[in-house]
Amino acid sequence: MSQGYFITGTDTDIGKTTVGCALLHAFAAQGNKVVGMKPIAAGSENGKWLDVEHLLVASNISVTRQQINPYAFDPPISPHLAAQQAGMEIDLTVIHHAYLELSSKADIVVVEGAGGFLVPINQQQTGADLAKLLNLPVILVVGMRLGCLSHALLTAQAIRAAGLTLAGWVANCDDPQMQVLEQNIASLEQRLDCSLVDILPFDKRIDAQENVKYLDVTKLNCYSIG
Repeated sequence: MSQGYFITGTDTDIGKTTVGCALLHAFAAQGNKVVGMKPIAAGSENGKWLDVEHLLVASNISVTRQQINPYAFDPPISPHLAAQQAGMEIDLTVIHHAYLELSSKADIVVVEGAGGFLVPINQQQTGADLAKLLNLPVILVVGMRLGCLSHALLTAQAIRAAGLTLAGWVANCDDPQMQVLEQNIASLEQRLDCSLVDILPFDKRIDAQENVKYLDVTKLNCYSIG
């Protein structure tokens, strides 16, 4: 039976893809068939959506790009606005269908959300509605920077209010100048009431496979594959 995780973050450009790829490599190292999914990508570089490219490389089964990434938009703006500019509306049932196709082929599907948890997806729905539809345990990536405590706690509150399981969180140390970093991590460990599964150091040279050494997937709530 396929298992999956939904990755969200305290902001956009917070390290969700980095964490997603590390998870894929970690699960693949256990002998699992894995695939990453980026349902909505906004912001291309030279005609490529880099988050999608990285997830494709980290996956170890053959699937179509359309299955991994049903919606792709050029401007780096909120999904609902990008879709409006393209003259369309994002349909969550399309994403759900693609997810089911992936889950029929893989042991584990890692789904990366767009932006933060409550980012608008269309005129009525947000990223929370997508996570609820897929009904996956959520991994929260926290960018360790000034303001992260409130952002992380509010996001965790929204995840649980949606009726979803917060499977664990990752501290992404993306600000090398952050003061009292260790104390901030300890504060979140005390308050988030879920496992800290990874502390990613600030080092732009580290790739996803190297990040696996910081990751302990057995700490994830709902973890049952090994």
